Amino acid sequence: MDRARLVNCIAFDDCPFPRNHRGDVKIVGAVFASLRFDGVIIGKVRKDGRNSTNNLIKLVKNSKFFQHANLIMLQGIALAGFNVVDASRLNRILGMPVLIVSRKAPDMEAIKKALLGRVPGGRRKWAIIERQGPMEQCRNCYIQRAGLDFDEAEKIIGKFSIYGNIPEPVRTAHLIAGAIAKGISTGRA
Repeated sequence: MDRARLVNCIAFDDCPFPRNHRGDVKIVGAVFASLRFDGVIIGKVRKDGRNSTNNLIKLVKNSKFFQHANLIMLQGIALAGFNVVDASRLNRILGMPVLIVSRKAPDMEAIKKALLGRVPGGRRKWAIIERQGPMEQCRNCYIQRAGLDFDEAEKIIGKFSIYGNIPEPVRTAHLIAGAIAKGISTGRA
């Protein structure tokens, strides 16, 4: 695949939820064709569950955007608390690279402590995070990646980071998710 053509992407983020929430959390996929916002996909995953990878695969494959998409972006490696996404599996099954983006480097020791001490299936989830490798600073954000090298990821971040440090597809998914949950978008991606 010509990596210069990685311009049609679907970026996912979860909707905000109360700390004591149990059950499913809505997730939003913002679909972009280059810099044009093209559509929205809405699904759900279990809070602190283990269905995020499978649900993302189903959402993308069953969408009308699947045949044109050639990149998945995620706002962090987990959705709905600690529902950890296996980016390598997502890449392998969907046949498209996965780029995980974060505004700042996460506190990996705190994440490990929480997963191993409080979250059901935490060891398995921590193993997925470890396999994905550490976050790398890329321009003014942090990334993890599956199916593309650092230079390709940096070009993608540069192409999509128009109005700030976070790529527009991720920023848009975040804004829509906030509006769905609270009636108005708030906060930063």
